[in-house]
Amino acid sequence: MAKPKLVPKKKSKALLLFADTRVSADQLYFGKFSVPDAFLSFKRGGKSYAVLSRLEFARALKESAFDHVLSLEEWIEKAKRLFKKSKCGYKEVVQTLVKEHRISGFTVPSDFPAKLALNLIDEGLDIEVKQGPLFPRRETKSEAELAMIKEGNRCSARGIKAAESMLKASKIRNGYLVYDGKRLTSERLREAIEIECLKSGSVSSDTIAAGGTQACDPHCVGSGPLRANELIIVDVFPRVSATGYFGDMTRTFLKGRPSESQKALVAAVRHAQKTAIGLVKTGVNGKAIHEAVNGEFDKRGYETRFDERGAVGFFHGTGHGLGLEIHEAPRVSAVSAKLKRNAVVTIEPGLYYPDIGGCRIEDVVAIRDEGAEKLSSYHYRWALS
Repeated sequence: MAKPKLVPKKKSKALLLFADTRVSADQLYFGKFSVPDAFLSFKRGGKSYAVLSRLEFARALKESAFDHVLSLEEWIEKAKRLFKKSKCGYKEVVQTLVKEHRISGFTVPSDFPAKLALNLIDEGLDIEVKQGPLFPRRETKSEAELAMIKEGNRCSARGIKAAESMLKASKIRNGYLVYDGKRLTSERLREAIEIECLKSGSVSSDTIAAGGTQACDPHCVGSGPLRANELIIVDVFPRVSATGYFGDMTRTFLKGRPSESQKALVAAVRHAQKTAIGLVKTGVNGKAIHEAVNGEFDKRGYETRFDERGAVGFFHGTGHGLGLEIHEAPRVSAVSAKLKRNAVVTIEPGLYYPDIGGCRIEDVVAIRDEGAEKLSSYHYRWALS
């Protein structure tokens, strides 16, 4: 009888990342471990691997969630022996990993470095770019992740409180706000917010402290002196240093005497936000919530218009997902997106008219079967005398 041939096990495609955790939320989610320099990680046969230098190796063994931590220096030496070269880089390391782990190719995220991908393709590796999210489970949060996002919003609230305290302590002179003998600027207000966030254990970047017509551009961070009797938007979205999870809250303030049109504008935004939060529930389409907000504004006569000078009214989404990224799935907007249990979204309607001012009010909620669970907390008193 002829001896049967040994058929080698079929090679399988693995997940491959090469990024640092400051830039890549996927890399941070994968290993639950912060590394400031780009490193290789991959998933093969249900096991996760990281290839790290001596600088990070010992820490990764103690702190990371990777099943296996490999030494970059050891694998470079293996690559040198395999390729009989005196100098090897990440391309050769990946090829060596492929040979040892019997990997036929990789699935990579859309932000995978193009040069390394092309080099691997040139070597005959099958590289497939992942369509859609790399880790779909990131959309729905564990109870521990919800607590981390709540902590992010505690930091947001501390920043907003610092801004409110500074505005309250300001005096009005010749139509401007004056604090500590000098005109209060967006820059000074933003500095106070960001210092307080740092004290709270988070880093707040691109913080918005914009008044007057600047507040009518939703992503304008604000600059220059702040005036009395103008609406001032304060949007604080810090990242907690220990975990990488974000908070995101917005409040609108006015120092002085609000006009009737300003009072009506703020009331409309607050009412729309309460309406939206009341509709949040597992299985609800985010598009329906966004349409309800538009309906509330339409009923009160707040028209949205677009022309060559820009847009006025309500011209952004009602909310977005929040987690390891400031903007992630799902969306609460004109795009259809069914809300899943334990996903986290912001609810932040706004109205923007240069002749009245800009107002946005934002909170963060977890989606539960019975409705929205707020993960942010700060009062809504806005007119400061």
